[in-house]
Amino acid sequence: MHPPIYLGDEVTAAGYRLAGVQVRVPAPGEAGAAFDEARAQAPLVLVSAAVAARIDATQLRVALMALQPLILIVPDARGEVPRPDLAARLRGQLGMEA
Repeated sequence: MHPPIYLGDEVTAAGYRLAGVQVRVPAPGEAGAAFDEARAQAPLVLVSAAVAARIDATQLRVALMALQPLILIVPDARGEVPRPDLAARLRGQLGMEA
């Protein structure tokens, strides 16, 4: 079985590497390709919020809705890009927020 893959910055990747996770630090403009490659190889893909912001919105949405592999958007060490507020998004879709 393949280990999980983390896509993100070098600082956060160092911590994930210590935990036994494969890490990839995509260069600017290569986030989408690295994301597709990770999805094809791992049962779990952890994506930093900064890298997720650089992936095409449609590509990310399709991957998040797929059953395999599991995709999680996680904060990075710098916290430059906030994670999406899924609870607020869900409340908005259900008409519970104005």
